[in-house]
Amino acid sequence: MKLFFLVAVTMTAFAANSVLNRVGVATFGMDPFVFAVIRVAAGAAMLAVLVTLRGQSPFVDLPNRCRGALALAVYMIGFSWAYLSLGAGLGALILFGVLQMMMFGWAVFKRQSVPAMRWVGAAFALVGLAVLLWPSGPAVVPFAGTLAMIAATAGWAAYTILGQGVRDPLAVSAGNFILCLPLVALSLLLASGGVLSVGGVAAAIVAGAVTSGMGYALWYRVLPELPTTVAAVAQLSVPVIAVLAGVIFLAEPVSVRLIAAGVLVLGGIAVSNVRWVPARHS
Repeated sequence: MKLFFLVAVTMTAFAANSVLNRVGVATFGMDPFVFAVIRVAAGAAMLAVLVTLRGQSPFVDLPNRCRGALALAVYMIGFSWAYLSLGAGLGALILFGVLQMMMFGWAVFKRQSVPAMRWVGAAFALVGLAVLLWPSGPAVVPFAGTLAMIAATAGWAAYTILGQGVRDPLAVSAGNFILCLPLVALSLLLASGGVLSVGGVAAAIVAGAVTSGMGYALWYRVLPELPTTVAAVAQLSVPVIAVLAGVIFLAEPVSVRLIAAGVLVLGGIAVSNVRWVPARHS
């Protein structure tokens, strides 16, 4: 039950990232790359303070954080770049759909045991995600934006896989964010200006310090206890939570499509985590 609660909190933090990103970029008009840099800087600062308060230096063992920092930077830059041309729903569908294929592919490659019901649950959840996010009417899928989102997905898949062997999630996350910052700062070369407002900067800081920095550290805390495919399926709940947050906080309408998609996604996640015990015959 504790693990379920921690995973639920983590997925809620991930969903909040999407909402805050949308608020900063769409509502306040920030450039997405500027938003990403402020987000990573705030996350690095928050994690560095927490590690320091614990009596450690956040700069210890930084060379061993290079892979995690690079994976995180690829995700952050690819994510921001993709949303310059992709709609929010289509982008999320590409991100989480491709993530399932990558994570399940990695599990098969590593010869991890994947129960049949986990495949079934993942399929149901993926169908629900498509029902929720598939654009209505004819949709143009931008090639460059799609490639950027696939790159972002590869970065996030790598970041998730690397987290499965972490022993000190707070220190590792701090190192990842600190090394990631100069890499993400390179994306400012692609920035087009945008508006730098108090509301947008505040959204970026909260997204970085709380829902990214602390959220990703919590993700690294729970990952060692989750099989790769369970970690993959659980993340399909993020778009559903984000849409529900829009209903609750942004007064967005509730539709039959939303309810059906929510049932499919959450039901698929539940099915994928059912442990079937063979019946004993007397």
